[in-house]
Amino acid sequence: MTTAGDEPALLSRVGHYYQADHTYEIGREKIREYARAVQDYHPAHWDPAAAQDLGYAGLIAPMTFTAIGAMAANRKLLEEVVVGYDTYVQTEQVFEQHRPITVGDELHTDVELSSVRRMAGKDMITITNTFLDVKTGETVHTMHTTVIGVTADEVDPAITEAVAKVMMHDVDIMSVEAAAADYVKTVRTDGERIIAAAGATRTPRSRNFDELSVGDTLPVHHTHLSRGDLVNYAGVAGDANPIHWDESIAKLAGLPDVIAHGMLTMGLGIGFVSEWTGDPGAVTRYAVRLSAPTIVPADGKGDIEFSGRIKSLDPATRSGVIILTAKSAGKKIFGMATLDIRFG
Repeated sequence: MTTAGDEPALLSRVGHYYQADHTYEIGREKIREYARAVQDYHPAHWDPAAAQDLGYAGLIAPMTFTAIGAMAANRKLLEEVVVGYDTYVQTEQVFEQHRPITVGDELHTDVELSSVRRMAGKDMITITNTFLDVKTGETVHTMHTTVIGVTADEVDPAITEAVAKVMMHDVDIMSVEAAAADYVKTVRTDGERIIAAAGATRTPRSRNFDELSVGDTLPVHHTHLSRGDLVNYAGVAGDANPIHWDESIAKLAGLPDVIAHGMLTMGLGIGFVSEWTGDPGAVTRYAVRLSAPTIVPADGKGDIEFSGRIKSLDPATRSGVIILTAKSAGKKIFGMATLDIRFG
């Protein structure tokens, strides 16, 4: 979508806002189902007693769990507001955990087209989701997703017909048309935004700050992904894009083979760090820039090697920043990934 001034036509739609039609109630088995899909076996996601030992009322969801609610809520935005593209490629992701999401929570999901910018001829589109506790009105989680809009001249024309033949019955990820005359911009109404304070005020049960030093490294961990893992994650998270399970469509999209979901690789990464910290709720911010896909061949497993090191420590807040490294087939799949963590 290019204007005469070579600016994204979507600029006029920045600020478009709405609240998803339905709330999302956090169930015990959905937390476990998602934790299994991202291979996160921290007891706080599985055992209520273990979660309570860490000071939580019940099971807590992995930090990237909000990808489920965002996927459903953003569908309307991508079909009716962010139009003119044939598909999207995820490039950056930021999760802000104001407090862990707990079993029994009922959440509103807000959606906002928060930024559109052009870089190297590509449109970078950022969508912000805020998740609000229905009971308290507090924002418990904020998520920023940046994708690159891909137009028809950048993909094989055969992909549209191929995708239509294999897509889930009520999903159309190749829908790109919406008449400009029908568009009506809705924006966020003025009002105070209350951020949940529990994530910043509770005493974390994570590693002892006094025993840490800048430069300390996290132990290397390998995670393996099969095509079955990708299909399972697609179903659990609601990401129906066939590039994650259909080799022929992945190649029509210009990929060498089926690739893992970016959100899945991020979920694997946060699980690795949560295990090291001891307390998944100690992570307050997780930012990832994706640089290369994880290829998952049909005749084997895709391997991801995770490692990390402490970049900085702040004695005043007993917190620090971890740099997370993820590699697959010798390539860094995270161009940059950082986690802000509160320590005990």
